[in-house]
Amino acid sequence: MTKAELIARIAKDASISKVAAGKALDSGMNAVMKSVASGKSVTLTGFGTFSASNRKARTGRNPQTGAAIRIPAMRVPKFRAGKEFKQMVGRKR
Repeated sequence: MTKAELIARIAKDASISKVAAGKALDSGMNAVMKSVASGKSVTLTGFGTFSASNRKARTGRNPQTGAAIRIPAMRVPKFRAGKEFKQMVGRKR
């Protein structure tokens, strides 16, 4: 599903315009990104938790040359699916 398809689904389900649905989705996504970037986690009960995780520095390989390269330590976004989401994905069709 693309962002445009998600906006169309939100607009239909909420009986609002696509423009309003797009603004609401953008606002929600920006709020999650800003909170996680500032070190806070965001929990949407049943859906999951967004947080930041520290990744240690490590040595990797350049796939073209095979040469060893140093990958620096960094903070990366992390998502942990909630119980309801896991159950929905795990159901057989």
